[in-house]
Amino acid sequence: MSSNGEPNPFEVQDSIPIIDYSLLTSGSAADHSKAVQDIGKACQDWGCFMLVNHGVPESLIQEVMDASDKFFNMANEEKLQFQTHGVLDPIRNGRGCNAVKQYKNRLWREFLRLIVHPDFNCPSKPQGLSEAASDYVKRVRVVAMELVKGVSESLGFEASYMNDELNLDAGFHLLVINNYPPVLDSDIDIDISPGVMPHSDHSLITLLYENGVPGLEVLRDGKWVVMGGVPNAFFILISDQFEIFSNGKYMSKLHRSVVKDERTRVSLVITSGSSLDTTVGPSSRLVDGEERLPRYLPMKYSEYIEFQVKLIATGKHAIQEIQIHT
Repeated sequence: MSSNGEPNPFEVQDSIPIIDYSLLTSGSAADHSKAVQDIGKACQDWGCFMLVNHGVPESLIQEVMDASDKFFNMANEEKLQFQTHGVLDPIRNGRGCNAVKQYKNRLWREFLRLIVHPDFNCPSKPQGLSEAASDYVKRVRVVAMELVKGVSESLGFEASYMNDELNLDAGFHLLVINNYPPVLDSDIDIDISPGVMPHSDHSLITLLYENGVPGLEVLRDGKWVVMGGVPNAFFILISDQFEIFSNGKYMSKLHRSVVKDERTRVSLVITSGSSLDTTVGPSSRLVDGEERLPRYLPMKYSEYIEFQVKLIATGKHAIQEIQIHT
């Protein structure tokens, strides 16, 4: 509850799964087994969870936040060189409303989108952004790969199975820094509000860190549920590649951003996937051609990314379009 007795829209619900990363990586065998079990349950029941004790320093996260704020506040002339449109361009800066008709002129953000693995890309300005982002990405990638191992084990595979099958050493990682402007009283009558339309991510998993301003929501049982509120925690989303590889056992999580706050909202989003030239389909261990049929068409990851971008503009979801209906 808030101080005036009204419900707090950012209040954490008890049922949102919280996973202790330290138990997965440095606990006893019993702790590790319990963490894997909890991850599996969270993936199956929610498709997402909060991750605590991840070891990424808050001071480093704040460095990235501060440096990205300086980027977004640079003159438009300085940012023009990064306003590209190719989905696989290494550095992209964009802004504006969603293109889907029902959201046009309603949901607005500015973003900086960087390909950060297998090669790291970042603007040279402002000073300090590239250094902080590079350190941040390296640390978060370690967390992401350990989580993939944990999810792999929760599916009954050995920890290294998904890394070997999907060539994760050369995995494609994006860092997307989102900047949502504050909502002021003068904006109430304007048909524009900060946010991002409902979507799922194309990667295996997504790791999201926000600056404490609410806005992230996930769809659960037909209702939008506000996420966040756990100090110094990453929000982890199961994404399309995991749904495909698990043959639908773990479903990709539909989510959106709806910002209604007088403070600027910033989120750091890392999507972690296979190598771009890897063809991702249901694991051969989860289909047998008889009772357990493949539920998704295999597709090269680079092609899936481009396919998803085209469908977003029509309001469709790529994961639904490659499902095999039997």
